[in-house]
Amino acid sequence: MMIDTAFGKEKYILISVFEDNEEKAGALIEELAFLLDTAGGECVCKVMQRLNYPDPATYIGKGKAEEVRLIIEETGADGIICDDELTPVQIRNLSDILKAKVIDRTILILDIFASHAMTAEGKLQVEMAQLEYRASHLTGIGKALSRLGGGIGTRGPGETKLETDRRAIRRRISYLRKEIDKLRISRNTGRSKRSGSGITVAAIVGYTNAGKSSLLNRITNAGVKEEDRLFATLDPTTRISALPGGMEVLFTDTVGFISKLPHNLIDAFRSTLEEAKYSDILIHVVDASDPGYDMHMEVVYKTLQDLNIVGKPVITVFNKMDRVSGDNSFRDNNADITIRTSFKTGDGIDAFLSKVEELIERQQKHIDIVLSYGEGSKLSLIRKRGRVITEEFLPDGVRIEAYVPDSVGIEKL
Repeated sequence: MMIDTAFGKEKYILISVFEDNEEKAGALIEELAFLLDTAGGECVCKVMQRLNYPDPATYIGKGKAEEVRLIIEETGADGIICDDELTPVQIRNLSDILKAKVIDRTILILDIFASHAMTAEGKLQVEMAQLEYRASHLTGIGKALSRLGGGIGTRGPGETKLETDRRAIRRRISYLRKEIDKLRISRNTGRSKRSGSGITVAAIVGYTNAGKSSLLNRITNAGVKEEDRLFATLDPTTRISALPGGMEVLFTDTVGFISKLPHNLIDAFRSTLEEAKYSDILIHVVDASDPGYDMHMEVVYKTLQDLNIVGKPVITVFNKMDRVSGDNSFRDNNADITIRTSFKTGDGIDAFLSKVEELIERQQKHIDIVLSYGEGSKLSLIRKRGRVITEEFLPDGVRIEAYVPDSVGIEKL
């Protein structure tokens, strides 16, 4: 006799409250469904409620909550997922009415991060974010999660029971902060070495699932995991690549952004996200095939602003053009350069690398000097860190015209 021990997908009803922009709310609830799919769950129904503001007691209002309870009975759903962060009171009241699991967008994102974090730093950051959330929701979330035990929303450090001493959680958070700070010091040391080398650093930023890892793999053969999933990669990866003119650049992939990214995650992943802060240029990858790409761009720039990552040169890459039909006009008023590509097919990659070279040159100094034949190390540095325009061998040395980054230092030459 065969016994099926596999667990079926958890089923959820997705709920959103909006004031007036129904189109934006619709895009967000579709994204919530994608998040749920990434977490391994299944959406059985979507409920959108127009309100001036979320009901402070039940998020959607008591009458609507009763309707949702009937939908749960009809569909056999395991619970609901709300598209905003709920208060402890809202979680408790909805749990009492629905007799089912009640989680919110924040818990869902934290759950995905918990399952995707691979490095020691990533796991510490996720655990800290989860514990900070649970510390502020002890009176609500403990009861909600206790109904169904394991599953979505309970991965990571484990379920925190309601009776757990808040001070014990804070002690754990304090310990995690210290461990993350140690790793931050190590990360800063690596940044200092890169900065001292004179190599230009380009940080790849963008909305989650826009194709950042695909770009890194395409230009550096990094072998980073690629999936049509949200937050497929969390840990930053840095690889070196040569541009068409021979200049070497360090490309760093960063964690993707998303609408309503939990503040706990921003704080926990600050050291990781700050890879972009210490870069020389930003490469903003946009999924041109997504109807809400303009809203995604706004989220990216808002998150960068929150992290105080401003004033850097930006190349915006409109990716996945192979999925776009018609003559669409794509522009980014915040970018210095824009380009259209398809990382999947490889179209536009060479042009992209040329644009990176062009943007870097704008930030570099032009030199035209003669180096003696005994200054071979300087000549090698120029060739490696800059872009050579002309090189002429003279009786007394080598005349070289090139663009070099400020970090190389004219005085050193």
